[in-house]
Amino acid sequence: MGFARFVKLPVMLMLLLVFGLPAKSVPKLNDQRIVAALSDNYGQRAALRGRAWLAIMANNGDASTADKLGKINSFFNQLQFIDDSKLWGVENYWATPIEFIGVNGGDCEDFAIAKYFSLLELGIADEKMRITMVKSLTLDQYHMVVAYYPSPGAVPLILDNIDGEIKPADQRNDLLPVYSFNGKQLWLNKEKGQGVLAGKSQRLKRWSNLNQRMGLSNLKQAKLSLE
Repeated sequence: MGFARFVKLPVMLMLLLVFGLPAKSVPKLNDQRIVAALSDNYGQRAALRGRAWLAIMANNGDASTADKLGKINSFFNQLQFIDDSKLWGVENYWATPIEFIGVNGGDCEDFAIAKYFSLLELGIADEKMRITMVKSLTLDQYHMVVAYYPSPGAVPLILDNIDGEIKPADQRNDLLPVYSFNGKQLWLNKEKGQGVLAGKSQRLKRWSNLNQRMGLSNLKQAKLSLE
């Protein structure tokens, strides 16, 4: 992964850019704008997926953490896995959640990114989540998941599109953590735990680039239809 300096973009501003809303303490998704953008850019099936996602978001604000994790993990795991080169025509493109829903698929980074931002919107604290790059020993390739930490220092729960069952990291012997990040920090991982703090997450070039593309006005068009 490349590293570069970027200006920090606060998590609430990311949500503002995606959903077009004031940066209040608990933002509300702009359903009409999102559905219209999905329909205009990707078609009616994409709009239906967007409505299904928005219904989960609207109906689970008061749900337990376990229910939030389960519903978001299950929803996005229904989308199709496909390599970026086939879908987008470029290598290693990090899609926004709206692009991911719109085209009906993506690779492991897209699954993890969409889950992270959806859980953030549902009220899961940023400091309890990390997008984590791992080495899949089974597939012998790099892979990305979401790690949820119930408490500081706890073994995290892993939300994954390879294994759809949410499990503690110490039950995922097929995954070797490499690094992880959230809206604020970047860690280098040496075990299935907290890892070593390595600076701000904005050092990750693709993460900063993703945050700059979180609006609804310039959604990328896929090279291949998954409908």
